[in-house]
Amino acid sequence: GNVVVSRRVILEEEARLKREALAESLTEGKVVTGKVKNITDYGVFVDLGGIDGLLHITDLAWGRVKHPSEVVKAGDEIEVKILKFDKDKSRLSLGRKQLLEDPWSKVPERFPAGTRLHAKVVSVTDYGAFVEVEPGVEGLIHVSEMSWSRRAKHPSKVVKVGEEVDVVVLEVKPDQQRISLGLRQTLPDPWQAAADRFPVGSIVKGTVRGVTDFGVFVEVDQGLEGLM
Repeated sequence: GNVVVSRRVILEEEARLKREALAESLTEGKVVTGKVKNITDYGVFVDLGGIDGLLHITDLAWGRVKHPSEVVKAGDEIEVKILKFDKDKSRLSLGRKQLLEDPWSKVPERFPAGTRLHAKVVSVTDYGAFVEVEPGVEGLIHVSEMSWSRRAKHPSKVVKVGEEVDVVVLEVKPDQQRISLGLRQTLPDPWQAAADRFPVGSIVKGTVRGVTDFGVFVEVDQGLEGLM
């Protein structure tokens, strides 16, 4: 005389129908509101009401984000844009920065070539240093633009992460989201005063920097080399 019943079966069926109805309403490009469910190193999972979507760290904000927890917290309700929806695999890709103004859209007007800026170093590589011009906009100081010396030092010997430096805008390519910056342009060019400081006939001391078959290169001052 015992009857085994299940409420879970009914709830699962209701949840399935709800997910199917929600899936039909979701289209790429649509803006929806969801709740932050889980945060990982590579992004955020957002619950849209029965279907979870991934908001990748690169689509959280226009600026450099070290960890998603810097931008959102678990339980936050946020607006996101559906970037891609694969119904067969139940994969949903979301974007948040797409709802914010692209800072690069006004870069050519705000930072034309020749503009002098005060920026913060955010990354150092073998070929240069990246600095934050403003939130969401970074520029590169190539190693060749760091000093007047022909013998370029490693960028880490010139600047450090977190250091604030003065730079000059050399070139802007908004379509590629690139800004070329120069550090040496904020420093006096040693060659402009070379003729006055080292007139013909003067005796100077220097450091041998290179020996070739045709002579010796001697550095008489930082950024100034002569051939003997």
